[in-house]
Amino acid sequence: MQTGSVTTPFGRRSMTLALVKRQVATREIKAGKSVEKWKVFRDASEARETLGLQSTSLAVLDALLSFYPENELRQEAQLVVFPSNAQLILRAHGMAGATLRRHLALLVESGLIVRKDSANGKRFARKNNAGEIENAFGFDLSPLLARSEELALIAQKVVAARFAFRKAKENLTICRRDVRKLISAAMEEGAQGDWAAIEAIYAELVSRIPRSPTMEDVAAALDEMELLRDEIINRLDDQQNSQFNSTNDAQFGQHIQNSNTESFNELEPSSGKELGAKPSRPKVEPLKAFPLGIVLKACKQLADYGPGGAVGSWRDLMSAAVVVRSMLGISPSGYQDACEVMGAENAAVAVGCILERANMINSPGGYLRDLTRRTERGEFSLGPVIMALLRKNAGELPKAV
Repeated sequence: MQTGSVTTPFGRRSMTLALVKRQVATREIKAGKSVEKWKVFRDASEARETLGLQSTSLAVLDALLSFYPENELRQEAQLVVFPSNAQLILRAHGMAGATLRRHLALLVESGLIVRKDSANGKRFARKNNAGEIENAFGFDLSPLLARSEELALIAQKVVAARFAFRKAKENLTICRRDVRKLISAAMEEGAQGDWAAIEAIYAELVSRIPRSPTMEDVAAALDEMELLRDEIINRLDDQQNSQFNSTNDAQFGQHIQNSNTESFNELEPSSGKELGAKPSRPKVEPLKAFPLGIVLKACKQLADYGPGGAVGSWRDLMSAAVVVRSMLGISPSGYQDACEVMGAENAAVAVGCILERANMINSPGGYLRDLTRRTERGEFSLGPVIMALLRKNAGELPKAV
């Protein structure tokens, strides 16, 4: 690219063809065009990296705009500001003179301002007899007006990219958490398979995520992590298929039959006197909570009873379970027993599973009490039930919750 040079009080400054073109473009602004100056500044701030600017450059631009007296940049107005370096340094919070000159040059190179030099390189304005400015020499703000739409578009793209990046990182975090919990649950429940090798694959994948990842890094890691999660779910699903079909359906039928024959009053006494003194329970290792996304995919109806008709956290899920407990006629004491034995989260999940099978269970209270007793004896796991409901709902796991 051809360049020339111009001598200024601060040394020789190159003049590129691109800069010349920008200066010409400022003289071709559409008649009557105007824009709010601080809106353009906000757009330029969002587009900072795209324009090759630093935060200090924006501080200098902010100072320059503060010398323009009106709130709007208008095509027919005089858009040249002419503060001295001393005034600019003051408005820029005591910035060093060399730093000020460097960032003024960056603003010119980025095409946000244009220098309008006088013969001696000084910045000043000539006024007529009426005190109106006829000509001014300093920094022309016309490029901000000329490029206002372009800057707004760049800012929108930057904001959209930032939102997409944040969402991708959130999805990656949730997926990582799901995979970690699934591997731990598989190991602790003794599921068949080389889970140590799968855990090593997970650890290797996590180790490849940079400390400060780009969007490309996050997207690639998320794709691999989702594939690993799907593979783990498929393995667990395949193992539970035959086991659940041969045993769990029979267990569900036995629960339902027992629910039909037991007296509701016997299962859910209304006072402590009817129960007598509660025998001390043996300490039972709590069931392992599944990822929230998996639970919501298996227990689709439960979300309808959350705060505002949605479930976004475990707290919301447990609130929804309390509503469903009352709706199904499960006594507070029965639900409290389940919480003590299973843990609050797993008791809420159990209620969600009962809700999904409500049309097959005559006494949900008796059913939950039976699950609680089986859990105390170490004979019940939520895993097969959740996997069966996932197959029944025939859907993929949600990517984010």
